Amino acid sequence: MKKILGNPKFLAVYSGVLTLVFAITVLAGFTADSHNSKFDEITVRRINIVEPDGTLRMVLSNKADFPGIILHGKEHPHPNRKTAGMLFFNDEGTENGGLIFGGEKKDGKGSSYGHLSFDAYDQDQIFTIDAGKTGDQSASALSMIDRPEYPISEVVALTDRIKGMTDEQKKAEIAKFSKEHGAPHARLYLGRSADKSVALRLKDPEGHDRVVIEVAADGSPLLQFLDKDGKVVSQMPPKTP
Repeated sequence: MKKILGNPKFLAVYSGVLTLVFAITVLAGFTADSHNSKFDEITVRRINIVEPDGTLRMVLSNKADFPGIILHGKEHPHPNRKTAGMLFFNDEGTENGGLIFGGEKKDGKGSSYGHLSFDAYDQDQIFTIDAGKTGDQSASALSMIDRPEYPISEVVALTDRIKGMTDEQKKAEIAKFSKEHGAPHARLYLGRSADKSVALRLKDPEGHDRVVIEVAADGSPLLQFLDKDGKVVSQMPPKTP
């Protein structure tokens, strides 16, 4: 018996069995409690909220690990989104809006921004709230936007296709795409501009201002009615000669 217990092969097997039993015990205990875990504090870089089948529904992430554009569960690089925040996804695992935020001091000038948006199905944002300030220049706005019916995956394909082109070629391709597919149009804007004026702009389906209510930085009010070509047809107070 002593020979068996002292045999190196036996000791190796015995050690392996003990390690396996310990691992199973720990994992079993973790699994049993994983449905109702409680924490006082969690420090993470990114959290993915998923459905039981693995479909992504929400991401909370830092700047370094923030995802690109996710459409139907497939991720594509984002051309310029470098921020921390939260993304929402629909039942098909496609981005459906989000909340992003940030701020820093650069070249002695402080800046901050925040953005909340909700998207149309398979398209971009149709409702947004934005706020930002750089130095002494600040602006904030609420916007509603009409989007074309084509899927945003076509925009992603266009972005991939024009990557290596010159700036002029890119502009030409984007203009051609917009002409063929249609462009988004803002329908409502309510906000404060960097010049310290505030305004409500109601627009027609083509994105043209039709009713403007504005208070300038000096406090003077203005109400305008415009035609589809942007010509003022009536205003209060009346325009002085």
